[in-house]
Amino acid sequence: MLVSNSGSAQYRRQRNTKEMLRLLVLALVCMVDAKVLKFEPDRNHENAVIKMEAPYKKPDFCNGLDCPSFKVIETTKDYELREYAMSNWVTTQLSGIDYSQAQYTMFMRLFNYIQGNNVKKMKIAMTCPVIVRIIPGQGPACEDNFTMSFFVPPSMANPPKPTDPTVELTSMRSMRVYVRGFGGFATLQKYQDEALALGKAINDQSKYVTDHWFTGGYDAPFKLFNRHNEIWFLAK
Repeated sequence: MLVSNSGSAQYRRQRNTKEMLRLLVLALVCMVDAKVLKFEPDRNHENAVIKMEAPYKKPDFCNGLDCPSFKVIETTKDYELREYAMSNWVTTQLSGIDYSQAQYTMFMRLFNYIQGNNVKKMKIAMTCPVIVRIIPGQGPACEDNFTMSFFVPPSMANPPKPTDPTVELTSMRSMRVYVRGFGGFATLQKYQDEALALGKAINDQSKYVTDHWFTGGYDAPFKLFNRHNEIWFLAK
């Protein structure tokens, strides 16, 4: 089949155009690298546009460990209002008056789980924060109820089941949380003082759950400086 010179030139131009488009796409991929591509409709144009978003950056106080992702909705000098995505945890509970003893017992249960006390005998990396839900007892002689949890990273789609019957896998729905951070080594009295300060700063009990609250610890016991602790109130 014979092709005219004009037809051959048109074919070459089409081929060159396709090759240029291919190279542009490759260049775009190289430029994006680890960033996320998000396609959104452009309200000013008929065609879709590409919006690049940086991956979630862990806060410095997570110490490079896996921690639950959140976005900050509101910031004041006394607290943050955060929105957390749905998250998975490994959890244990204990009732008792002595917070320190309850904390140690629960921590060791969960630590043994990540050290291999599970059906797969799998060792799991430490995460943060270690959170403790506190349901205060009604009256001075009544026992408080404590629930401690370790965060399960999203990369672990099917965490192994615990072999300890006092330990279980749990989930937390997407939620908004009032958070007050503070430094130093935290005692129960310090947590209580900071919880009172958080309630005073919010200044409206209708905005948060009042029958329980959370403590959050981000650091190993041997870390001496730049420690980070938190109080969480669940927003209504």
